Amino acid sequence: MTRSRRPSPQTVAVLSALAADPSRWRHGYDLGQEVGLKAGSLYPILIRLSDRGLLESSWETEPEQGRPARHLYRLTDAGLALAAEAASSTEPAAQPRQAPQPRGAW
Repeated sequence: MTRSRRPSPQTVAVLSALAADPSRWRHGYDLGQEVGLKAGSLYPILIRLSDRGLLESSWETEPEQGRPARHLYRLTDAGLALAAEAASSTEPAAQPRQAPQPRGAW
C-alpha cells in the first residue's frame, strides 16, 4: 500500500530549492543554508526523497583541497514533477491575526 500525503513545508522548501536549477548538482550544506534547515532535519528529507526515486545522489568526484568528498543531489524527472505539483498546490500562508483595537470612550 502506498501513501500519498502532502509533503511537509520543509520538504517543499528543499524541492523548490532543487527545482530552481534542476540540472545542477547541490550538496546538503548549501541546501540547508538556502532553506534554513539544520542537518538533523535536512538529511532525513534528502534520504527519504532519494529512497523514493525523487533525487539522484552522487559523490563529488573532485572535492576541494583539504575537504572530504561530499554527497551531491539533484532532482530526477519524478522529483521535478513533484516539486512542480507541490509548488502549485501550496496554499498561501495564513495572515497573522491582528490584535483587537481598544474601544474608545464615547
